[in-house]
Amino acid sequence: MKLPANELVALLVATSFAAGLNLYATVATLGLLAHAGVLTLPPALQLLASWYVIGASGLLFAVEFFADKIPAFDLIWNALHTFIRVPVAALLAYRATASLSPWEQLAATLIGGAIALAAHGGKTAVRAAVTPSPEPLSNMTLSLGEDALAIFLTWFAVRHPYWSAGIVAVLLVVILLLTRWVVRSIRALFRGAERELAK
Repeated sequence: MKLPANELVALLVATSFAAGLNLYATVATLGLLAHAGVLTLPPALQLLASWYVIGASGLLFAVEFFADKIPAFDLIWNALHTFIRVPVAALLAYRATASLSPWEQLAATLIGGAIALAAHGGKTAVRAAVTPSPEPLSNMTLSLGEDALAIFLTWFAVRHPYWSAGIVAVLLVVILLLTRWVVRSIRALFRGAERELAK
């Protein structure tokens, strides 16, 4: 069943946020839901239901699952993924809205990329604040929570697109409110690194 334009946009809001947290989990979940007949993907995204795409994204999710839980290395991993998560989320939004007018498609693409950037930025900044902690449990717990949230949001968006978009709106407000604290934490991390290098 084809989604109405409003539901499609709500779905994209949620999946863009999920992609900003964990792109591979989001793509694999969308593909599995489409393959199971729970979700009808727009024609331009039918490729996501291919077992090749599901398998590749599942494999990359497994790699990220472990890489993202190693303190310090997770910061490098997430920094590199700025150039993957955000552009791919924008591309997914662009392809999903091919049936809309060019201006609506452009707006959806920009919004999808911006939401993914906000989610990715919030995730990376919180990790930067937590990574200096001497015990690895907090880092692993955060990573597991992000993985679970990405999968849940993607699934929930298919069942309840408006509710999931509302959840994302709340999360975006939280990210904006915590921006000052996050920036302060990142500066403290870099100051600590400079002190270590100066020794």
